[in-house]
Amino acid sequence: MSATSPNGTSTYHDRSITPPQWRPLSDAANSPDTNPPMRPINWNAITDAKDLEVWLRLTSNFWLPEKVPLSNDLPVWRTLPEAEKDLTIRVFTGLTLLDTVQASVGEISQIPDARTEHEQAVYANIAFMQAVHARSYSSVFSTMCSTPEITAAYEWAVANPKLQARADAVMGHYAGTDPLKRKVASTLLSSLLLYAGFYLPLHFSARGVMMNTADMIRLILRDKAVHGYYSGYKFQRGLDAHPERVAEMEDFTFTFIDELLRLEFDYTDELYDGFNLIRGVRSFVYYNANKALMNLGYPAIYEEQAADVEPDIIAALTPDSSETHDFFSGSGSAYVIGRAEATENSDWEF
Repeated sequence: MSATSPNGTSTYHDRSITPPQWRPLSDAANSPDTNPPMRPINWNAITDAKDLEVWLRLTSNFWLPEKVPLSNDLPVWRTLPEAEKDLTIRVFTGLTLLDTVQASVGEISQIPDARTEHEQAVYANIAFMQAVHARSYSSVFSTMCSTPEITAAYEWAVANPKLQARADAVMGHYAGTDPLKRKVASTLLSSLLLYAGFYLPLHFSARGVMMNTADMIRLILRDKAVHGYYSGYKFQRGLDAHPERVAEMEDFTFTFIDELLRLEFDYTDELYDGFNLIRGVRSFVYYNANKALMNLGYPAIYEEQAADVEPDIIAALTPDSSETHDFFSGSGSAYVIGRAEATENSDWEF
């Protein structure tokens, strides 16, 4: 369905099968008798099996940063050159910004366009885990850094125009009226924009540095894979309902990913300047750009640029990469959670 804005430009509004909880409040106030009643979510009547599949995966993957023993990395952290410490702090601050955007705006913005209550629930779950990811970087800061160092890092993030430009690019679509473009933006943030930051801890991990921090990053990467896949899947289902937009959305997606790559490399070149890592970062970003396109149902077009991605970086993504964490179970040796044992009366006889 197309509509025309007051300035004469064409805008797009999706006819989603939106659950009645999200009917416009003005409509509910003006004609309460004509609106359908609000209904409870019914997990015993699944419209799209993918919603339940992803929900179960998300809940089985649940974790918290407080259970990862980041303090075990302190001895190594203290030996790093100051320049590498500063780079690490800025990398994680940049990641925090994007996950903050995704938790508080990106995932939530997709809920009103959901076609079922189950999809709404999945996005609510994903939004929470995005907040957990943002919290996890703060756990790194509180473990490794002084308060002045943390304050300086956040001031840097707020004042850095290249970092802000990446967030602004997706925020424009989150605040827009087009549900399909929102899903493209969300998929590209989860599957592409974060990966220049993820490169550094994986690079360290491949060299036996900051291993527990790398374990936590792999937990985040495991979540991001599900988040990007789900938004991409829902984009494809939305496009199925609007075949007249296939050519338009393909053109939009490839144009937008080129824009994001340009912004990403502007940021990356500044962030990693002087560390002889830029080529590796770029290849890794292109590698994940291909994955983002495939999540959206499009072919990978950056095969040549991604060909130089380093094998040790890819190996660092795998569960048997000499790390202490079982990547897929979510409860490996680096993810510490207590075991409960029932007490007996004799336990209290001192």
